[in-house]
Amino acid sequence: MSVLKVLELMSSSEKSWEEATTKAVSKASETIKGIQSAWVKDQSVVVKDGNVKEFRVTLKVTFKVSSEA
Repeated sequence: MSVLKVLELMSSSEKSWEEATTKAVSKASETIKGIQSAWVKDQSVVVKDGNVKEFRVTLKVTFKVSSEA
């Protein structure tokens, strides 16, 4: 039997939503092992002087909980 955990993360990028998502998964992978999926829950942008300055994502990352003690 597998037990999975879902963690909500937020990330940003000056380039794209895709880069913000990649950065979040990459950073989470440094300390969380066994990431199986990521779902982008929300996307937004920061606008300044009529221009997009930052892309933001909120995503849910799913990973298997280790059964090792």
